[in-house]
Amino acid sequence: MSEWQRKSPLEWQTYVNKEVKVTAAEKHEYKGWVLTVDPVSANVVLVKLMEDGKVCVSVILGHAVQKVEIVNEGDDEMKEQLAHIFMPEESKVYGHEELEKKKSSLKTWLETNHIPVTEQGESQRTLCVAGVLTIDPPYGPEDCSSSNEIILSRVQSLIQGHLATQ
Repeated sequence: MSEWQRKSPLEWQTYVNKEVKVTAAEKHEYKGWVLTVDPVSANVVLVKLMEDGKVCVSVILGHAVQKVEIVNEGDDEMKEQLAHIFMPEESKVYGHEELEKKKSSLKTWLETNHIPVTEQGESQRTLCVAGVLTIDPPYGPEDCSSSNEIILSRVQSLIQGHLATQ
């Protein structure tokens, strides 16, 4: 077991959001920003931000890591950039009022189309359709879940149609 693998998750955490140079087995060297370290395998996930705006992600297996040197401390801007690296472009944060409006609009529309729908959960944020399908915020087709694929597919297409008319 290497020295890297013997570190604790708290020690690995100190490398997150920092630019490092990793020396691995057979003198391979990797340079990039540490996105995360897997606490079970000690694998290091490095991100390289290319000049053309693309991102290069490398995983260095924990058992191969021999040495990790911090090259650069990450500033707040870099931390923010790394935190949003895998978020989809259209990812959007909705306010409480906006979510309530979307929920009530969808619920009313489903009820108008004779689809039984109730609100469930502690804060009544989840819509439940016919007891077999749930729709979580922000109430889009991708926010539906059900073990019944036929109902899931039909409700998702209905919601897609509803969103197209708005």
